[in-house]
Amino acid sequence: MAVHKVASTEAQVTPPPFVPKSKSTIVVKPSQRGNPLLQFVRNVPYEYGEIVPDFVVGLTSCVLFLSIRYHRLHPEYIYNRIAALGKSYVLRVLLILVDVDLHQQAIRELTRVAMVNDLTVVCAWSNEEAGRYVETFKSFENKPPDSIKERVDNDYISKLTDCLTQIQSINKTDVVTLASTFGSFKNIMNAPVDELGVLPGFGERKVKRLLEAFDQPFAIDPKKRRLRRR
Repeated sequence: MAVHKVASTEAQVTPPPFVPKSKSTIVVKPSQRGNPLLQFVRNVPYEYGEIVPDFVVGLTSCVLFLSIRYHRLHPEYIYNRIAALGKSYVLRVLLILVDVDLHQQAIRELTRVAMVNDLTVVCAWSNEEAGRYVETFKSFENKPPDSIKERVDNDYISKLTDCLTQIQSINKTDVVTLASTFGSFKNIMNAPVDELGVLPGFGERKVKRLLEAFDQPFAIDPKKRRLRRR
């Protein structure tokens, strides 16, 4: 009985987190030693450490690696790995190496698994691509998202396009139509429903979505929201 109790207790003990020698290194699970993708991690240093995921690429970011070929042979593997990971880490990436021709069904299955378990799926079609993903996750760890944001020109029509196309079903052609008809964003917002409805490409549903976007409560006092003419 005593031996059974000790074994049960030890199984519940969480090992202390591995502390890398440097904050700039990728931590690699020892079982990944020999993984071909590591030869393509050239711009960021890495070291081996006792961790639960396959790669730790930030204080709150990790990567589980899986090849579809291996998944076909051992379908239970990824479920066990996800269970071991638990709720740890904020960004949890499932990096899938697509190394078979008929991969659609496997990717669909793994995508469903990832969605249920708060994982982000990233597919790579070669070990080189997979390695570049791993090092990019680390190299961008502390960088702001500005470098990957869409760049918008500084002219008025470009800003107007970027703003209005955020509304579902409004495209660039619609923005040109609105701008050429009403002239300014203010005039578009104040346009009567009947004038919007006769524009080319504007059906009842599109007009409704446009008006709903304008009527969202940006004001602190919802009572100050503009009443639109019907």
